Amino acid sequence: MMNPLIMVKADYRAMRGSAWAVVLLVAFAVAIGVALSAQEKALRTGTTRAAADFDLVIGAAGSATQLVMTTVYLQPEALPLMPGEILKSLGTDPRVKAFAPIAFGDVVRGYPVIGTTPDFVTRWGRYDAPMQGRFFSGENEAVIGHDVAMQLGEEIIPAHGLGSDNSAKGAPSALEASHRHETTRLRVVGRLPATGSPWDKAILVPIESVWETHGFGNGHRQDGRIGAPFDAETVPPLPAIVVKPHRIADAYALRSDHRKNGLMALFPAEILVSLYRNLGDVRDAMLVASILNGVLILGAVILLIVALFSLRRRSYALLRALGASALYSGAVAWLGAFGLIAVGCLAGLALGWVLTAALSLWLSTQTGLDLHLSPDWTQTLPALLLLLAGSLFAGLPAVMAYRLSLHEALRGE
Repeated sequence: MMNPLIMVKADYRAMRGSAWAVVLLVAFAVAIGVALSAQEKALRTGTTRAAADFDLVIGAAGSATQLVMTTVYLQPEALPLMPGEILKSLGTDPRVKAFAPIAFGDVVRGYPVIGTTPDFVTRWGRYDAPMQGRFFSGENEAVIGHDVAMQLGEEIIPAHGLGSDNSAKGAPSALEASHRHETTRLRVVGRLPATGSPWDKAILVPIESVWETHGFGNGHRQDGRIGAPFDAETVPPLPAIVVKPHRIADAYALRSDHRKNGLMALFPAEILVSLYRNLGDVRDAMLVASILNGVLILGAVILLIVALFSLRRRSYALLRALGASALYSGAVAWLGAFGLIAVGCLAGLALGWVLTAALSLWLSTQTGLDLHLSPDWTQTLPALLLLLAGSLFAGLPAVMAYRLSLHEALRGE
């Protein structure tokens, strides 16, 4: 028996543009499913990694989601302030391994200026040294995140208003220039390693510098000190505190103790679980839409293949007249239809990864998250399902070829 692939190749040549249309339709359906699955996984991984250094976050009573989004992901939003006296109690609490007040509100060339302590800058001692230079040791010094477009030794002047305009990060802004704290001048002394979080595009300074800039004092009895203990008679108010407990049990106890008197304490994972649940609901809805889209496209593909077969039925009739069996004709028709769907699925996988990479790059630019992509067999599921359905529906032209009436086909009926 003659090789059916030879006839399939001849059919493809005869179809020309129609064959490419089938491939593209299938490819688009698969690419949408792959992009949805891969991007959702990348967002989960990136947001979880960014929250790794925030064991427990304490803030004034208000929106728990906003506290996490502003403190962990540096989304610009004014948070209510809590009394700074809480720093004194945390400094003497045996359950606390380390803690770091976090202060927002200023900006330099679009980069947020974050006031904190040496403990948090070193990520609780994980960094022995920065990637370049050294850690800050005085109120007039700053360290920059990995992606901040500044040089060591550069002098910077903070301006009031985090995210005060839509200027690109690293670009000068006329609005920012009109709100500068001219009496505060900071020198960049170090660059931190990459964290894969929005903090890579932040400028970190001693929280004492932020307090002094806004006229609150520095939180110490003795001038010139930075970091804990904060022992001034009146410690300035602040929007958030990150706490690193000694043990998990200590974390839950601290969380319970600081959920009263106008305070709230939470694990960022609590908020992430809720966000993931909502993200999962959106993903499921979009996945259903993607599946329905794939079914519609598959239906259109099958109708197109059947229509093309109808145009080629005279050729199949001639093939049968020359001695080919009905089974051979059916095999040629099935292989032709299945081949187009299979090529479309493979092209869709490649297109889906390209689409996901482009979307991840855009989201990383917008959020600062490192949306790392890794191949996962589950992301091929849309293609496998479409391929399975296609292998079944490809039997329609095969059945038509098998049951073809030579007399009617050769007469053009």
